[in-house]
Amino acid sequence: MIGERIKKLREQKGYSISELAELAHVSKSYLSGMERNLNKNPSIHFLLKVAKPLDVSIEFLLTGKNLEVIDFDNGKTIGLDPEWKKIIEKAIEDGINKDDFKEYINYIKFKIWEKKQQ
Repeated sequence: MIGERIKKLREQKGYSISELAELAHVSKSYLSGMERNLNKNPSIHFLLKVAKPLDVSIEFLLTGKNLEVIDFDNGKTIGLDPEWKKIIEKAIEDGINKDDFKEYINYIKFKIWEKKQQ
């Protein structure tokens, strides 16, 4: 259940219900109701607000699974954990676009290749 995931994540972060409610800008009573499975159908808006301070995706709150991404270079499915998500979001905030990111990845691949050649 969503409420159980929220509670577990909140406790892992060391937040009280009051702290998480304040960080997420949601009602403490509504959050408490979610955790006790009294409210079983939260809005997307609520999930967005709660997911951010918990460093998880909405998908994780809903399903318990991290977002999966297809690596088209080799066809593998990989998980996008919260740390990667934060790095990507920060890059976007800093104005890095997809082409810049791809160029940087190619540069890193080149540097790795170069080290292997030594």
